[in-house]
Amino acid sequence: MTTNDILHETYSALSANKVRTGLTMLGIIIGISSVIAMVSIGNGAQSSIAASIQSIGSNLVIVTPGAQRSFGGPQQARGSAQTLTVADGQAIQSQVANIGSIAFDVTSREQVVAKGTNTNTSITGTTPSYTTVRNVEVDDGNFFTEEDVASSNKVAVVGPTVVTDLFLDGSEPVGQQIRINNGIYTIIGVTKSKGGSGFSNADDAIYMPYTTAQHYLTGNQYLSEIDVSAATADDTTQVQNDVTTLLLAQHHISDPTKADFSTLNQSDIIATASSVTGTFTILLAAVAGISLLVGGIGIMNMMLTTVTERTREIGLRKAIGAKKSDINTQFLIESIMLTFTGGVIGVILGWVISLVVSKLGIIQTSVSVSSVLLAFGVSAFIGVVFGYYPARRASNLNPIEALRYE
Repeated sequence: MTTNDILHETYSALSANKVRTGLTMLGIIIGISSVIAMVSIGNGAQSSIAASIQSIGSNLVIVTPGAQRSFGGPQQARGSAQTLTVADGQAIQSQVANIGSIAFDVTSREQVVAKGTNTNTSITGTTPSYTTVRNVEVDDGNFFTEEDVASSNKVAVVGPTVVTDLFLDGSEPVGQQIRINNGIYTIIGVTKSKGGSGFSNADDAIYMPYTTAQHYLTGNQYLSEIDVSAATADDTTQVQNDVTTLLLAQHHISDPTKADFSTLNQSDIIATASSVTGTFTILLAAVAGISLLVGGIGIMNMMLTTVTERTREIGLRKAIGAKKSDINTQFLIESIMLTFTGGVIGVILGWVISLVVSKLGIIQTSVSVSSVLLAFGVSAFIGVVFGYYPARRASNLNPIEALRYE
């Protein structure tokens, strides 16, 4: 048989019962589209998390008070202990090489009141270098200065979400006053929007000199965090190791496992987050892939039914000279055509689902070429594997018995 003959016979066989053919392909369509959509959502989540972590700063090493024990319960909850001081930050600034910038942070969450409205937001007392370390830009007004830090001035730079929550009349926030913990603070600047949500929303935050936060909010001289920006990405690990060694000496700790502080490398955070989202993506794809198995079984079931229905036709073909390989090839091509057509429709449907998810703003999905190629590869594999047995059964039919079949 020529290629044209095989394709013509395949089209005729599949179009003879369109409803059954469509229902058989449905399993493959759902499976392929689910895999494409799930992988694209996973990739989008991974990219979104990486971008969010990157937005908090460049080449960042974060030092927080407290540490976690591997056994025996928590030593002190990381970030809630009081072990970091300004002296620690100054020692890092003066003794650790390859540092770009450093910021001292004092954080709390307070109720803020202005013009009869109020909101609960994050307060970060820090230094002017925070803008460099954490990639914060001022959209209106100015950030506070070293003079404000030295004098513990009651000035504040607010995020755009805070402006929206407090100034419902749309008035200019710069120059106005807000009340925090019974203290009056003057707004001197508004930051550019960075996006985000929840407690980590950089837009829902207020910044002030760390000395002001220590004097009027926390009432102590401890720091909540020290942010260190390495000069280059290649220096990040070296800076992290040097900071750890220095603080162990500063705190007179000889055993690193008993450290009363923790250091986090931004690259490590991204790698960990990517690993988690990668595993999650694989899990989603595996769950979606189960429907591919179901679709493959459906194709085998249909092809076996087709062989039974066309037994006399197979006998007639073999009687007039059709070879065993011709019969085998014909039924195998029919199976592959089913899965290939279903795969094409599934890829298109999966891409549409991913596009809709992005358009609705749920998450920015990313359809990768590898997932599309994988989908086509899987569909072709299913066609061969689940079509082989029915095709082989058809080619092995005895022509005399097949002609007698009713």
